[in-house]
Amino acid sequence: MAAQAQALRLQAAQSRAAAAATRATEAEQRRYERELQAEYVEARRQEVEELNEDLAWQYAQIDGMLAATIDVDDWVDLEKLKRTPEHPPFPRWDLEAPIPAPERIQVPPPPPPPQRDPVTGLFGRKRKAEEAEQRAAATHQFAMQQWATYRDSIPGAQARIDDEHAAREQARIAALEAERNRYDAQCRLREQEVSEHNATVDALIAGVAYGAEDAIQEYVGIVLANSVYPINFEVEHEASFDSVTAELQVRAIVPAPDEVPTVRSYRYVKASDEITSGQLSKKDAGDRYAGALHQVALRSLHEIFEADRHGVIQAISLQVGPQTKDPATGRETFIPLVAVTSARETFMEFDLAGVVPAATLQLLGAAVSKNSIGLNAIDPAGVRRS
Repeated sequence: MAAQAQALRLQAAQSRAAAAATRATEAEQRRYERELQAEYVEARRQEVEELNEDLAWQYAQIDGMLAATIDVDDWVDLEKLKRTPEHPPFPRWDLEAPIPAPERIQVPPPPPPPQRDPVTGLFGRKRKAEEAEQRAAATHQFAMQQWATYRDSIPGAQARIDDEHAAREQARIAALEAERNRYDAQCRLREQEVSEHNATVDALIAGVAYGAEDAIQEYVGIVLANSVYPINFEVEHEASFDSVTAELQVRAIVPAPDEVPTVRSYRYVKASDEITSGQLSKKDAGDRYAGALHQVALRSLHEIFEADRHGVIQAISLQVGPQTKDPATGRETFIPLVAVTSARETFMEFDLAGVVPAATLQLLGAAVSKNSIGLNAIDPAGVRRS
């Protein structure tokens, strides 16, 4: 009975230990799962934080388009557009070294007279000696004939080797000359292309200095192409110059309102495990878009006037707007939302670091859309010259 009771107590103790271990394992598992969930939630919140940081950076880039160009010298040194010919190394260097001359065939020394075998035995020694002498003489004679035949074949064999070497060397020289001619022709072509390019640059430099229409338009295109806008608000320009009036007509094509970010911020909703976004109010989105157009207008005027060190361009007539579908007609067209004309002398007096773009445009008598985000076009014909 005592042994049986002891066994029952041991079994009960083992059961209690197993149950405790199971509870501990389950608790540990729940703790581990809670930690994983917390880490996941934190990762999602970090993702939202990065999205909001990127969004803030995008808006800062748009809001700072004018400030970004103020300290930049927009003049383009056209001399730097010139090139110098760059030639690759001659590719067939393996043909430059002569083929080594073949070694001369040496005539071996003639075979020495053979040694006679010693005569043995007591009888017939004289006869045996004579027979040995005859065999040795015959062997030597045969060896001499073989040697003479080889000796006499050497000049012919040497001539054939020399002829083969000469042919290979001649072929190498011919191939080297052909490759050299081909390489030189390619170098001359590269030099000609560079020379023609540099002549074009020289003509452009002279044309800009003299105020030639085509040259001014090309130079302005280079200047504006160098202007780096935010990746989410890229701007293209078209320009034409009238040398009679010294006025530059410019069209700045900007993104349409639906191509510009309007998200206010992002947030993580834990219950649905989703990242959602809130939108800017219509007024805030409209103000940002209008402000961007105002900045593009002033920035374009500034960059062109500053880049024109010769002072050839005396006035700029500028229109800013998107190339998009007209809300009224549904057809793709350029919609002018800002139009301004400014004289060089007037504009260069401004300190753009301290201006409010809308106020500057008003001072210049610009026409500005009252609802640019709604694509309400303005009439550029009524813009006064300042």
